[in-house]
Order: sequence, then structure tokens, then C-alpha cells
Amino acid sequence: MHPYEKRWQALDAALYEAELDALLLNPSPTLTYLTGLPFHLMERPIVGIFRPESPPIIVLPELESGKLQDAPFSTQAFTYGENPAAWHKAFSAAAKAGGLNNKRIGVEPTRLRVLELRYLESAAPQAAFVSSEAVIAALRMIKDENELTAMRKAVHIAQEALEEALRAFRVGMSEKELAAELVLQLLRHGSEPQLPFFPIIASGPNSANPHAVPTERHISTGDLLIIDWGATVEGYYSDLTRTFGIGNVEAEPAHIVDVVHQANQNALRAAHPGLPAGEVDAAARQVIANAGYAQYFIHRTGHGLGCDTHEPPYIFGENRQPLASGMTFTIEPGIYLPGRGGARIEDDVVITADGAQSLSDLPRTLQTLE
Repeated sequence: MHPYEKRWQALDAALYEAELDALLLNPSPTLTYLTGLPFHLMERPIVGIFRPESPPIIVLPELESGKLQDAPFSTQAFTYGENPAAWHKAFSAAAKAGGLNNKRIGVEPTRLRVLELRYLESAAPQAAFVSSEAVIAALRMIKDENELTAMRKAVHIAQEALEEALRAFRVGMSEKELAAELVLQLLRHGSEPQLPFFPIIASGPNSANPHAVPTERHISTGDLLIIDWGATVEGYYSDLTRTFGIGNVEAEPAHIVDVVHQANQNALRAAHPGLPAGEVDAAARQVIANAGYAQYFIHRTGHGLGCDTHEPPYIFGENRQPLASGMTFTIEPGIYLPGRGGARIEDDVVITADGAQSLSDLPRTLQTLE
């Protein structure tokens, strides 16, 4: 049995439980998870259709059909040429082969485009297209050893790349310059070119914006510097954040880094199988609230991580999803003082049989760069 057959068996069970007749995917991490095929979104539509106990059906342009030759399983392929006026024929043939009309078909609401949906609605006008978020989460939340191995490698590469990039750091370089150096080192240390995201390099007042983008601002003495970065191995991601001080920083900025560090560690200690995900958020948030900074912690404590940078389980207060062994997610509390600066410390963790383990081990306390 090839590895993807095990995933298809799990998908079949999830589809039956959700009372869905099929799962329909366009190019996305989930399609790659189920096939290993490296398709990407473009102006030519591609869809994969998965039905219980049946080989996948794939609609794709002729120029992409060569990718199916290396697949370790059989597929029903319906190809089309370059004339958009004829593309509907491939979708109609695929819908007929899959018996999709009058069926309940699951889709990824955050991924499926109107382009593909319109072709499918025309090809199967009596079908109901419904969200399959729960089905996909059930498939992907628990990581197997191969997935965890890839994620550990991605963490290792990310950490080594940052350490090397920081050797080139000098006071006065711009955020963009440091980001470029970090990207270069990620690739040199073995990350796949498709990074999880472009690194966040945020200094001084920019570090008060959790999703800042690198600018021409020169990194200066007294700044807090947030670096949020990751690497990719076999399609799996790491996502880490550390906060640095540039030379001597004032007492309060140094203090908030210490508070965030304590919150990070308290959340890690709290996490274990069976605990509602929201309790991890509560463990981090309580430390920050006790220090008087509750209003400055303005995002959830973390998010699931795997072949998406953001996936279930999401670590926010109201989430009652029980944690389970094999789940992977970030723990990333932060404090953001508007106009002054911010601190965030982020680790990638996996739930183990009796607790949680951080995959990352770079120092979390305030490190000084000069």
C-alpha cells in the first residue's frame, strides 16, 4: 500500500461521517497531501475529485498531464487544451465519470475559487457544494512520524539560518537588508524555495505591529527587534519568532520580553492531550494579564502548523477542541505597545502522549545585538 492510500482510507471514513459523497479540491496543500502532486493555482483551472473507494479524478490542462506519469497510483484524468471556450467539456466529462450530479460535495471554502466552482456548477447543476473544513481538519491535524520529521528539519534549518544571518547584522542596516540576508541563509541551509512566508523583520515602533513587513527603516540602538521566519521541508513548515534588543534597551521594553517569555513557557507547560485548545491560550494570557499588559496582547496564542502556515487547531480562548497526541501548533504570545515597540516569542510544538514538546530551542530570553 502506498502512503497516499492510507490517507484516502482516512478520507473515506471522514466523508462517510460527514455524509459527503465526494471531496473536491483545487491546487492547495490538501491536494498535495492526498496526492503528492505539485500543482499550483494559475489561470488554467485544476481540480481533484475524491470519492470513497475510487481512484481520484483530476481535471487539468494538457501541459500539466505529465505530472501524473510519476504518480504511484492510478487516476482518471480529463485534460483540456488552450482554448477556454472548450474547458467546460473536461469538467462535464469528469462530473459524469464521478456521478457528481445530485450529490453532496465537500470543498475547501478558503481555497476554492469562483473559476473552478462555476465550471463545476455547470457540469453538475443539481449538486450541493458545502464546506468540508471539518473533514480536512480531521485528516491533517494529527501528524505522522514522517510529517514530524519534516517539521523538525524545517525548524532546524530555520534556526541555523537565523544564527548565520545574525552574524551579518550591524546596527544601522535596514529591516529589508536583514530580511534579504535571512532569506538567503534559509535557502543556503536547505529550505525549499517556497518559504512559509516572507520573514517579518520589525524594529522599534514597527515591532508594535504583529504583521509588519520589512521596511527601509534603519535598525537602531535601543530598539526591540522582532524576527518572525520559517523554512520549508517536503512541503512542511516551521514558523518561529524571537525578539532581540539592539544595544541597551529601556527597562519596560526589556520587561515585556521577559513577560512574553514567561507566558510562552506557561502555555507550553499547560498543553497536554485532552486539554481544550483554548486553555493553552488562557495559560499564556493569564501571565500577561497579571503583569498588567492584557490590553496589549491583541491576537490568539497560536495556530496549527503543518503543510499550511495556519491550520487547525487554532489556539484562541473559546476553542474547546481537545488537543490530541500528534497535533502541531505554534505558541506565540506577544505584547505590543503602540508607537513604542513590541515583543513576541514563538515556538512550534507537538502534543505528545503526556504533554507537549517544543520543536524549537533557540534562546527565548532577550538577546542583545550590537
